[in-house]
Amino acid sequence: MRPVDLVAPGLPGLEMVGPGEGALPQPAPYVAVVAEVDGPAELTLESVRGAITGLLDDHGRASLRVDGLHARSRRHGRSRIPVDALALAVTGAQATVFTRSAGTWTARGKVALTDRVDTSDTEWGAELRVRASGAVGRVRAGAFGQLGLRDLRLVSNADGTPYSPDARILLTATSAGPGFFGTGHASVWELDADRLELTHRSDIFFRRGEQVYGDHAIHLLRDGDAWLVATSTWGDFVDPAVDHVHVEIGRTSADLLSGRHVVDTEPLHLPTDGLHSVGVWDPHLVRDGDEWLVGYVSARRYFLFHPVVATGPSLEELTVRAALPGRRATEGTTITRLGDTWRVVASDGRENRRGHRAAYPVFDLDLHQLGTLDAPYPTNLPWPTLVPTAQGMLLVGFDGTATCGRLPGYGTHGAVVIAKEV
Repeated sequence: MRPVDLVAPGLPGLEMVGPGEGALPQPAPYVAVVAEVDGPAELTLESVRGAITGLLDDHGRASLRVDGLHARSRRHGRSRIPVDALALAVTGAQATVFTRSAGTWTARGKVALTDRVDTSDTEWGAELRVRASGAVGRVRAGAFGQLGLRDLRLVSNADGTPYSPDARILLTATSAGPGFFGTGHASVWELDADRLELTHRSDIFFRRGEQVYGDHAIHLLRDGDAWLVATSTWGDFVDPAVDHVHVEIGRTSADLLSGRHVVDTEPLHLPTDGLHSVGVWDPHLVRDGDEWLVGYVSARRYFLFHPVVATGPSLEELTVRAALPGRRATEGTTITRLGDTWRVVASDGRENRRGHRAAYPVFDLDLHQLGTLDAPYPTNLPWPTLVPTAQGMLLVGFDGTATCGRLPGYGTHGAVVIAKEV
């Protein structure tokens, strides 16, 4: 399955027929406008913090205008076949212009907004307006949706059991954007286990200081009458040589299963004592009686990473219980019960050493490997999300297939891949 929506359906937005403009306030800088076109057109997202415009000329060439800069890709900017729609998306600190031909979207240009328009400032979204001009027909604007999904994980109770009101299966995911990790954001989905269909429920963004980011690779768990959400700080990750990824945690009583939300967070210290670590991500939290169990990934450099398990009486008093620094590309660390016993499952990427490639290893809490899941392993690094159903276990993962042409590069993955127990 691969739900692709530049403008997320089912959320408040703006619709027009023909040229016009209107208010489009947004809680986070993940927004898009799509217009049917039959000639040259312009789409603009504008606020007190600056204007961003996507343009299409009468030769099928698309470009971007940002803060006095007019940028056009020589290699990717022109469509060789007739264009029937134009789109402009802002995803974090990147603006992207798209064209659609014969039902397929292609990214035609992108511009980094860093040092040009500070979209992470809440004022940018609060006063946002959209304007469409030129040969436009139907116009839709609203929350940016996704080009693919990855990092799928069960929404759980604090004790590790699935959180499933009315027997619904709820999953969090990273909604992929048109570029590297900073263009993605966290979302919540409902899975119909019988029809194997996904329905979008909500988007979650994160406020660190005065800025709002699309952090992702999250774990959402119900703790009493509130939600705990742990997230990896990919929202402002730009340059692997200088940036740092860590884990933040937030607590809220808001209904995170519908709508769009901004959650205030603070750092969650995940210990790396005795390890050479430049960053941590992929948190998974379970409370076992009076003890917290936390699985995560530690990187000794970008991108060489391995699983870690920490324990403690509280999330503020964690210590390393076990680590596997010999792994080179193992992530998606997940603590789950198989039978009556806690197990740790993970994902061994193809960049690992021989014997630990393209598989789902199963460990005890001390990270002694006990075996592997007997399951197909798609491309990229699919997380080992086991979903119990009345018909048996499902394994929900994803692959590394890209979309929207060559310009976005790594980050638009992927399709959701589900395996059934037999």
